[in-house]
Amino acid sequence: MMIHEITEKTGKYKLRKRVGRGHGSGSGKTCGRGHKGARSRAGFSRRPSFEGGQTPFFRRIPKRGFTNADFRIVYHIVNVSSLQDRFETGATVDALALVKIGLINNCNNLVKVLGEGDLNIILHITADKFSASAVKKIEAAGGSITVIKKKKWVRTYPAKSKAKAALSVSIATKKPEEEESKG
Repeated sequence: MMIHEITEKTGKYKLRKRVGRGHGSGSGKTCGRGHKGARSRAGFSRRPSFEGGQTPFFRRIPKRGFTNADFRIVYHIVNVSSLQDRFETGATVDALALVKIGLINNCNNLVKVLGEGDLNIILHITADKFSASAVKKIEAAGGSITVIKKKKWVRTYPAKSKAKAALSVSIATKKPEEEESKG
């Protein structure tokens, strides 16, 4: 007997379990949910880390250390071979062009061009980073690269007015004897 011979007779899909149809059916009354408790009630769901009410594992273990994972720089990776397939000779390639073509999904992250594959057409590529092999292949094909330099953010403090600066200097240089004689 083969499986296709069974499905011819019984059908392709298993029938759903009909619950609550009397105790003779084997799943009447509580419908296989047992008595009381959260699982017996409608709308029950629990988070994956729930451990039945005991103190969860992640709260029992001490938290130590520091990670720089939140501060990592995320790049969209684009290979030279994919540029070869999707652009024509002499095209200007930048983040917006890559989004339009569908190689990257947004302009929020930085773009890095890698040298996997061959490049035979002239392209003028603007990106945040290039691998050494990508630079060789692009320039060998007659194209040009432009690296986007990000300006580092530096805090600028507002200039103090001369009157405030003179006042702070005079307060700092006042002798304690002068203050006692006033009081």
